Amino acid sequence: MTKNLLALAIAALTLPSHAALTSAGDLMFTSFNADEDGFAMVALADIDANTKVWFTDNEWTGSALNTGESYSSWLSGAGTIAAGTVIRFSKVDSATLLAASVGTFSRASVSGSSNWGISTSEDTVYAYLGTSAAAPTLFLSAVTTGSFGTASAGFLTGTGLNASNGAITLSVGSDYAEYNGVRTGQTSFDGYKSLVSNAANWNDLGTSAVGANLAPNTTGFAVSAVPEPQTYALMLSGLLAVGFMARRRRG
Repeated sequence: MTKNLLALAIAALTLPSHAALTSAGDLMFTSFNADEDGFAMVALADIDANTKVWFTDNEWTGSALNTGESYSSWLSGAGTIAAGTVIRFSKVDSATLLAASVGTFSRASVSGSSNWGISTSEDTVYAYLGTSAAAPTLFLSAVTTGSFGTASAGFLTGTGLNASNGAITLSVGSDYAEYNGVRTGQTSFDGYKSLVSNAANWNDLGTSAVGANLAPNTTGFAVSAVPEPQTYALMLSGLLAVGFMARRRRG
């Protein structure tokens, strides 16, 4: 009994806790490929089973999504996806070949959707939760090869995204870019949000059309185990129980 309590208290030190998708930046773009029409994303929080994430390259006006582009959706699957997992989404422009490395990726049936795929001249892709494709309730991330704050690239107003949390601005018209910064060493997954958002931490190939056959890095992200307050409390209660049992034995 005493050994089990002590083991529980010690083991708790290595069990970081992560909330589900509840905040901007909890699911972030880590690659953008306009030649292959795909991208990759890292989960910086656990993703609950059967979570649906919407994607669109319609621009956000500051209060709504405009029209003329397309929508896709991703259903995460029957199991929880652990924070740190990188998911690849490919062939957005193909009704039959589009796929995700985890879960199910498909075109969303939205009236007026057209112009499927990612433009090699300038485009913006938003990822979000919503009650429907055109009704975002939580923006998770956005990547642009234009300039946020313009009609052609869309706005960040009202999204909760910014240049240090979830919004990534690549070079104008970039065909291929990928995050090449650190994937280990942070003490929390939130610590990666500003790193991934910073285009200086991306390998941006610009307008050179060489990305069609490039596969993104899907190495996962990891955190250093640092006890959180509730972990300290659990450890303390375990140690107190150990002391109590030891004292009883001496008595």
